[in-house]
Amino acid sequence: MKLYYAQNTRAVRVAWLLEELALDYEIEKFELGSPEMRAPEYRKIHPMGRVPVLEDGEIRLFESGAIVQYILALYGNGRLQPDVGTQEFAAYLQWFHYCEGMIMPPINTLVVETILLPPERRTEVNVKRATKLLNQMLTTVEQQMEGCAYLAGDFTAADIMTGHSVTVSRDMLGMDFSDKPNLNAYADRLLARPALQKARNL
Repeated sequence: MKLYYAQNTRAVRVAWLLEELALDYEIEKFELGSPEMRAPEYRKIHPMGRVPVLEDGEIRLFESGAIVQYILALYGNGRLQPDVGTQEFAAYLQWFHYCEGMIMPPINTLVVETILLPPERRTEVNVKRATKLLNQMLTTVEQQMEGCAYLAGDFTAADIMTGHSVTVSRDMLGMDFSDKPNLNAYADRLLARPALQKARNL
Protein backbone atom coordinates (compact mmCIF):
# COMPACT_ATOMS: atom_id res chain seq x y z
CA MET A 1 0.00 0.00 0.00
CA LYS A 2 1.06 3.56 -0.68
CA LEU A 3 -0.18 6.58 1.28
CA TYR A 4 -0.03 10.14 -0.05
CA TYR A 5 0.39 12.20 3.09
CA ALA A 6 0.92 15.65 4.58
CA GLN A 7 1.21 16.57 8.24
CA ASN A 8 -1.78 18.24 9.93
CA THR A 9 -4.26 16.76 7.45
CA ARG A 10 -6.76 13.91 7.41
CA ALA A 11 -3.94 11.73 6.06
CA VAL A 12 -2.78 11.46 9.68
CA ARG A 13 -5.88 9.33 10.36
CA VAL A 14 -4.87 6.81 7.73
CA ALA A 15 -1.24 6.66 8.84
CA TRP A 16 -2.44 6.28 12.44
CA LEU A 17 -4.61 3.29 11.49
CA LEU A 18 -1.82 1.67 9.48
CA GLU A 19 0.52 2.07 12.45
CA GLU A 20 -2.04 0.69 14.94
CA LEU A 21 -2.47 -2.38 12.72
CA ALA A 22 1.30 -2.68 12.13
CA LEU A 23 0.79 -2.84 8.36
CA ASP A 24 3.55 -2.15 5.85
CA TYR A 25 3.10 0.88 3.61
CA GLU A 26 5.02 3.33 1.47
CA ILE A 27 4.60 7.05 1.94
CA GLU A 28 4.63 9.93 -0.54
CA LYS A 29 4.94 13.05 1.56
CA PHE A 30 3.86 16.58 0.70
CA GLU A 31 3.86 19.86 2.56
CA LEU A 32 0.39 21.23 3.18
CA GLY A 33 -0.43 23.65 0.36
CA SER A 34 2.49 22.50 -1.79
CA PRO A 35 2.21 23.52 -5.47
CA GLU A 36 3.02 19.91 -6.36
CA MET A 37 -0.42 18.93 -5.08
CA ARG A 38 -2.07 21.23 -7.61
CA ALA A 39 -0.03 19.95 -10.55
CA PRO A 40 -1.87 18.09 -13.34
CA GLU A 41 0.10 14.92 -12.59
CA TYR A 42 -1.08 14.80 -9.00
CA ARG A 43 -4.67 15.72 -9.92
CA LYS A 44 -4.76 12.45 -11.84
CA ILE A 45 -4.23 10.79 -8.46
CA HIS A 46 -6.55 13.08 -6.45
CA PRO A 47 -8.85 15.24 -8.59
CA MET A 48 -8.96 18.00 -5.96
CA GLY A 49 -5.22 18.01 -5.31
CA ARG A 50 -5.50 16.93 -1.68
CA VAL A 51 -4.46 14.18 0.71
CA PRO A 52 -4.93 11.45 1.75
CA VAL A 53 -4.85 9.04 -1.13
CA LEU A 54 -4.35 5.33 -0.60
CA GLU A 55 -3.19 3.07 -3.42
CA ASP A 56 -3.47 -0.66 -2.90
CA GLY A 57 -2.64 -2.50 -6.10
CA GLU A 58 -5.21 -1.35 -8.64
CA ILE A 59 -7.40 0.25 -5.98
CA ARG A 60 -7.18 3.99 -5.31
CA LEU A 61 -9.22 5.82 -2.66
CA PHE A 62 -9.10 9.47 -1.58
CA GLU A 63 -11.73 9.86 1.16
CA SER A 64 -10.25 9.31 4.63
CA GLY A 65 -13.29 7.59 6.15
CA ALA A 66 -13.62 5.28 3.16
CA ILE A 67 -9.90 4.50 3.34
CA VAL A 68 -10.18 3.60 7.02
CA GLN A 69 -13.17 1.34 6.37
CA TYR A 70 -11.41 -0.27 3.39
CA ILE A 71 -8.27 -1.05 5.41
CA LEU A 72 -10.28 -2.50 8.28
CA ALA A 73 -12.39 -4.63 5.94
CA LEU A 74 -9.40 -6.11 4.11
CA TYR A 75 -6.65 -6.11 6.69
CA GLY A 76 -8.19 -5.49 10.11
CA ASN A 77 -9.13 -9.10 10.96
CA GLY A 78 -11.79 -7.76 13.30
CA ARG A 79 -9.48 -5.35 15.08
CA LEU A 80 -10.43 -1.78 16.05
CA GLN A 81 -14.17 -2.25 15.54
CA PRO A 82 -16.79 -3.82 17.84
CA ASP A 83 -18.76 -6.90 16.92
CA VAL A 84 -21.76 -6.22 14.67
CA GLY A 85 -25.06 -6.23 16.53
CA THR A 86 -23.67 -4.94 19.82
CA GLN A 87 -24.47 -1.60 21.42
CA GLU A 88 -20.81 -0.75 21.05
CA PHE A 89 -21.07 -1.27 17.29
CA ALA A 90 -23.94 1.20 17.03
CA ALA A 91 -21.95 3.75 19.03
CA TYR A 92 -18.91 3.01 16.88
CA LEU A 93 -20.79 3.81 13.67
CA GLN A 94 -22.21 7.03 15.10
CA TRP A 95 -18.87 8.39 16.32
CA PHE A 96 -16.97 7.13 13.29
CA HIS A 97 -19.11 9.38 11.09
CA TYR A 98 -19.70 12.22 13.55
CA CYS A 99 -16.35 13.81 12.78
CA GLU A 100 -17.00 14.46 9.10
CA GLY A 101 -20.68 15.19 9.50
CA MET A 102 -20.45 17.56 12.45
CA ILE A 103 -16.93 18.49 13.59
CA MET A 104 -14.97 18.93 10.38
CA PRO A 105 -17.21 21.51 8.62
CA PRO A 106 -16.46 24.27 11.17
CA ILE A 107 -12.84 23.08 11.41
CA ASN A 108 -12.55 23.48 7.64
CA THR A 109 -13.82 27.06 7.91
CA LEU A 110 -11.39 27.89 10.72
CA VAL A 111 -8.41 26.40 8.89
CA VAL A 112 -9.20 28.49 5.81
CA GLU A 113 -9.95 31.68 7.72
CA THR A 114 -7.11 31.54 10.26
CA ILE A 115 -4.34 29.62 8.48
CA LEU A 116 -4.69 29.47 4.71
CA LEU A 117 -6.03 32.92 3.86
CA PRO A 118 -3.83 36.02 4.21
CA PRO A 119 -5.03 38.36 7.00
CA GLU A 120 -6.55 40.89 4.62
CA ARG A 121 -8.91 38.27 3.16
CA ARG A 122 -10.13 36.80 6.43
CA THR A 123 -13.69 37.33 7.65
CA GLU A 124 -14.15 37.69 11.40
CA VAL A 125 -17.86 36.85 11.19
CA ASN A 126 -17.01 33.48 9.66
CA VAL A 127 -14.44 32.80 12.36
CA LYS A 128 -16.86 33.62 15.19
CA ARG A 129 -19.66 31.55 13.67
CA ALA A 130 -17.41 28.53 13.03
CA THR A 131 -15.87 28.76 16.51
CA LYS A 132 -19.31 28.76 18.14
CA LEU A 133 -20.47 25.83 16.01
CA LEU A 134 -17.30 23.82 16.65
CA ASN A 135 -17.67 24.38 20.39
CA GLN A 136 -21.21 23.00 20.21
CA MET A 137 -20.05 19.92 18.27
CA LEU A 138 -17.23 19.26 20.73
CA THR A 139 -19.55 19.68 23.73
CA THR A 140 -21.54 16.70 22.47
CA VAL A 141 -18.37 14.59 22.44
CA GLU A 142 -17.48 15.92 25.91
CA GLN A 143 -20.81 14.60 27.18
CA GLN A 144 -20.25 11.22 25.50
CA MET A 145 -16.85 10.89 27.18
CA GLU A 146 -18.20 11.26 30.72
CA GLY A 147 -16.90 8.20 32.56
CA CYS A 148 -15.48 6.72 29.34
CA ALA A 149 -11.94 6.19 28.11
CA TYR A 150 -12.96 5.87 24.45
CA LEU A 151 -16.00 6.56 22.31
CA ALA A 152 -17.34 3.02 21.85
CA GLY A 153 -15.98 0.81 24.60
CA ASP A 154 -12.38 -0.12 23.79
CA PHE A 155 -10.18 1.95 21.48
CA THR A 156 -11.56 1.69 17.93
CA ALA A 157 -11.33 3.37 14.56
CA ALA A 158 -14.06 5.76 15.75
CA ASP A 159 -11.40 7.23 18.02
CA ILE A 160 -9.08 7.54 15.04
CA MET A 161 -11.72 9.45 13.11
CA THR A 162 -13.41 11.67 15.70
CA GLY A 163 -10.45 11.62 18.10
CA HIS A 164 -8.23 13.09 15.39
CA SER A 165 -10.72 15.94 14.98
CA VAL A 166 -10.66 16.54 18.74
CA THR A 167 -6.86 16.79 18.84
CA VAL A 168 -6.84 19.09 15.81
CA SER A 169 -9.40 21.35 17.48
CA ARG A 170 -7.33 21.71 20.62
CA ASP A 171 -3.73 21.60 19.42
CA MET A 172 -3.89 23.07 15.91
CA LEU A 173 -6.76 25.53 16.24
CA GLY A 174 -6.37 26.39 19.92
CA MET A 175 -9.97 25.75 20.94
CA ASP A 176 -10.60 26.39 24.63
CA PHE A 177 -10.98 23.05 26.42
CA SER A 178 -11.05 24.54 29.94
CA ASP A 179 -14.74 23.62 30.19
CA LYS A 180 -14.16 20.19 28.59
CA PRO A 181 -12.17 18.11 31.09
CA ASN A 182 -13.28 14.82 29.55
CA LEU A 183 -12.12 15.88 26.09
CA ASN A 184 -8.88 17.28 27.43
CA ALA A 185 -8.05 13.95 29.08
CA TYR A 186 -9.23 12.07 25.98
CA ALA A 187 -6.96 14.09 23.69
CA ASP A 188 -4.01 13.46 26.00
CA ARG A 189 -4.84 9.75 26.08
CA LEU A 190 -4.86 9.56 22.28
CA LEU A 191 -1.68 11.58 21.88
CA ALA A 192 0.12 9.18 24.21
CA ARG A 193 -0.39 6.35 21.72
CA PRO A 194 2.87 5.57 19.89
CA ALA A 195 1.00 4.96 16.62
CA LEU A 196 -0.46 8.48 16.63
CA GLN A 197 2.84 10.01 17.62
CA LYS A 198 4.47 8.38 14.61
CA ALA A 199 1.59 9.21 12.26
CA ARG A 200 1.75 12.91 13.16
CA ASN A 201 5.48 13.14 12.46
CA LEU A 202 6.10 11.12 9.30
